[in-house]
Amino acid sequence: MARKKSRGLGDTIEKIIKATHLDIFVEGKDCGCEKRKEYLNNLFPYRFKARCFNEDEYISWGEFTAVKTIVLNAEQVKYVCELYASVFNRQVWYPCSSCSPKPMINMIDKLDLVYSSYLNNSN
Repeated sequence: MARKKSRGLGDTIEKIIKATHLDIFVEGKDCGCEKRKEYLNNLFPYRFKARCFNEDEYISWGEFTAVKTIVLNAEQVKYVCELYASVFNRQVWYPCSSCSPKPMINMIDKLDLVYSSYLNNSN
């Protein structure tokens, strides 16, 4: 039986209640658990939602991705990290330049998803 990944705090609480068998006390009754779970998932999601690019960000990201490069210079790394933090409402974090490129690739991929959402919604 595959475990369903929790979307937020509500799903986690539901799993704890089922694992401890506390759900037997409300079995067959409408206790409002589903509404409470959705409320908590929306209030405390495990995945952060992105805000939309503003016009300048949209244009600059398009220009950034048009230039195909394998290695980013310090200015490009700073740009990606700061834009990512702004769009995903996170604290700015700069990965170690001698460490794995995965964090930068992940940030770029997520920003590309936001960017491409405009292209997909224009049809």
